[in-house]
Amino acid sequence: MGFSTEFNSVCKFKSERELEDLFEYGKTKMRKNGFRIYPTGMKVIAFDPRNQAVAIVKISASIAEIDFQGKEITLVEMELVRRLTAQESEVETALADEMFFRDHPGL
Repeated sequence: MGFSTEFNSVCKFKSERELEDLFEYGKTKMRKNGFRIYPTGMKVIAFDPRNQAVAIVKISASIAEIDFQGKEITLVEMELVRRLTAQESEVETALADEMFFRDHPGL
């Protein structure tokens, strides 16, 4: 009930290869540094490395662990729900820039 803000609705790719795998196979796995929360079953907006909204994906697995070098990592598996239209991408990109990517001095 109401709007939940405990999880970011953003999944940003740092690697073009992971994004290409998503579009080619409909699935991909992403590796993130540090422990992060990606709730399984949640649909989120996926962004490319240039912070452009590109698709809606569904998180199918999220595993936080410490690797062999002692680094905290999170592995996230996701499935492509659908690509965004040009208009959807433009709106989502502008919103995410303001909400997540842009620095807000004084806040």
